[in-house]
Amino acid sequence: VGYNATISAPHMHAACLELLEDHLQAGMRALDVGSGTGYLTACFALMVGPGGRAVGVEHIPELVASSTENIKKSSAAPQLNDGSLSIHIADGREGWPELAPYDCIHVGAAAPQIPEALIEQLKPGGRMVIPVGTIFQELKVVDKKQDGGVSIRDETSVRYVPLTSKDAQLHSN
Repeated sequence: VGYNATISAPHMHAACLELLEDHLQAGMRALDVGSGTGYLTACFALMVGPGGRAVGVEHIPELVASSTENIKKSSAAPQLNDGSLSIHIADGREGWPELAPYDCIHVGAAAPQIPEALIEQLKPGGRMVIPVGTIFQELKVVDKKQDGGVSIRDETSVRYVPLTSKDAQLHSN
């Protein structure tokens, strides 16, 4: 999609939507880290409805602009207009604390380890899916218990681009 960013394979978007389905109900809050084209963030918005909140974070301003244009042409456009769907320029490793806590968090790039800021922004009872690893990666399902404890399980082996800084992404070969 440009800027050394890629869109996840459609089957991975579908797998993540299935893993997060119970946490994408009407009125819930969802965070999409590395929102890229805006496609999955728009899916989240449609699932949580106008009474919920879908937030995308992307650190490349040009991708934020193009994803916003993409969403304006989609069935999620009314939610972009009413503010229940928003895309922000930010370092995804820090999430978007302004609207936390989230019922679900999706991370679309592989982190070397699960960022603590994202665990903190996950609501008790919430779920995060995140690819973790460098050379070898696993899609992790992180469930936050009501008491704040966390359980983590491996879902499947994956291959994602790295979750990194804007500078490292723009200057990678």
